[in-house]
Amino acid sequence: MEDDELRVGEQIGSKLFGSIMQSKIAIPIILEDYASSQWCLRELVLMLDCMKNEGQKVFPVFYKVEVPHVRNSGGRYKVAFDKWKKKLGEKVVEEWKEALREVCSLRGWQSEKDENGYEGALVKTIVEEVRSELYGTSQLIKELMGIDERVEQITSWIDVKFNDTRIVGIWGNIGVGKTTLARVLYNKLSIHFKHLSFVANIRETSLHKGIECLQRQLIDDKLRSPNDVSIDKISVIKSQFMNKKVLVLLDDIDAITDFNALIGDISWVKAGSIVIVTTRNKKFIDEAKVDHKYEVNKLTLNESLILFSRHAFQKDYPIKGYEILSHSIVSITAGLPLALKVIGSCLYEQSRGVWNNISKKLMEVPHQQVQEMLRICYEELDDMEQQFFWI
Repeated sequence: MEDDELRVGEQIGSKLFGSIMQSKIAIPIILEDYASSQWCLRELVLMLDCMKNEGQKVFPVFYKVEVPHVRNSGGRYKVAFDKWKKKLGEKVVEEWKEALREVCSLRGWQSEKDENGYEGALVKTIVEEVRSELYGTSQLIKELMGIDERVEQITSWIDVKFNDTRIVGIWGNIGVGKTTLARVLYNKLSIHFKHLSFVANIRETSLHKGIECLQRQLIDDKLRSPNDVSIDKISVIKSQFMNKKVLVLLDDIDAITDFNALIGDISWVKAGSIVIVTTRNKKFIDEAKVDHKYEVNKLTLNESLILFSRHAFQKDYPIKGYEILSHSIVSITAGLPLALKVIGSCLYEQSRGVWNNISKKLMEVPHQQVQEMLRICYEELDDMEQQFFWI
């Protein structure tokens, strides 16, 4: 609730505006008396300015007020603006009116129309939209070119309203971006589920620590204790997720025995559940009997250059004087996002001598030997940079 008398301090104002400027999403709630508060109007102007200049998202909520009424500044809006015109001048008021006209053209919600006026359902809709905006299109999307299209293709196979369980298998060579794609898909779908689990790096963890520590991730915290070693973990997992609609991501799994120890016969989960698996093993995809298979292919030369440049130059293209070197390095990586990101990051703000040295060494590495490419970059770094490499 706004009160001009309570907000007279410049310190409060600067903190408030700072918070708006640092936000990714702004949700102005437009009420009948919105224009009676100059703080609300000033905040709205700032939100729209951040939207134009910084890419901030603005989703208005029109609460018990008609959009045309706000757009035309009628009723109480006219009364409020007449008051502000006398006090602050016509120029300020016109800026506020223009801001209201602009916000009325944005996609948002109307409390009396959306969800049939049921406020609880409206709030849930807004929360889901914000979560989807924040996590479904997060920084991960910048890590894999064309990821929007790939996620859209996979989700077109899945309808969370369907009454059957789906297993989605994402597979491809090491370094092509399977995990990144799966994480974006997982984040996008997560708004539809209350019960979720993301089990990462299964192949490596199972090899060195055993499958039990991964099983525990699928078991409620209260069951994790030294006394549960003898418990049949798959039975416990089933009992915890029995008849629940779940979303599970099993990342980098290549053995059917590990799959059976974590999920097994998924008929015990509630219809509508989704299990996503990522693997480099095409045979596992067939053994797990996935419903939908998606092969992650290498990036094109142009996509590779953009991704590499984002990490090497913080731009979508090479800077002047580094075009030939960049094209040479990109052609060596064979369209593998992992190599492009790591090599580009290692070369960021490095001298031309380092560029030439790494480029020369990479030329000697057979295509798709990603680990060898990464080792070359790692050894080129000084001790402190090598420590940051592992963070």
